[in-house]
Amino acid sequence: MSATTTRIGLVSISDRASRGAYQDEGLPALEEWLNAALSTPFELERRLIPDDRTQIEATLVELVDEAGCSLVLTTGGTGPAPRDLTPEATLAVADRVMPGFGEQMRQVSLRFVPTAILSRQVAVIRGRALIVNLPGQPRAIRQTLEGLRGDDGTMVVTGIFAAIPYCLDLIGAPRIESRPAVCEAFRPKAKPATPLAS
Repeated sequence: MSATTTRIGLVSISDRASRGAYQDEGLPALEEWLNAALSTPFELERRLIPDDRTQIEATLVELVDEAGCSLVLTTGGTGPAPRDLTPEATLAVADRVMPGFGEQMRQVSLRFVPTAILSRQVAVIRGRALIVNLPGQPRAIRQTLEGLRGDDGTMVVTGIFAAIPYCLDLIGAPRIESRPAVCEAFRPKAKPATPLAS
């Protein structure tokens, strides 16, 4: 891989899955979606950890600061239950907060369940990396990343991944491209150069 290949961290946060009580579905769902959606090369760093705030914080820091991930996607631990501490851990390692991501994820999920308002997903920037909390269920992961299309194929609700490539551009991370058939990334069109006055 080249020096500019995007490294992506995937973190599934679950007490039961991390101790083997059931099979984790978050990491496979994230990997499957990224393989379908991205047309540029990328490398994955995968972590399966319990709902422990200290360990979540340490994992996020390690993936960004040591493993060199410019995008980190977490799944799980974003509800109101006492052990759901992913948002708190994410905010604790943040340089800046990106509230629009959480707002849009809840808009997507509200199309399906009224309990989407209980979700506390956040997104933050740490250095030159974007960290995004995603839902825990594979179907919800795909929907919030990809968005929702009507019967005629037009986008009804935009998924959050449409904004991620441009966000990575702005913070100085390696450029990534998506496959429009899965998720079309939005980048502002370049303004034509203004001719110099003679």
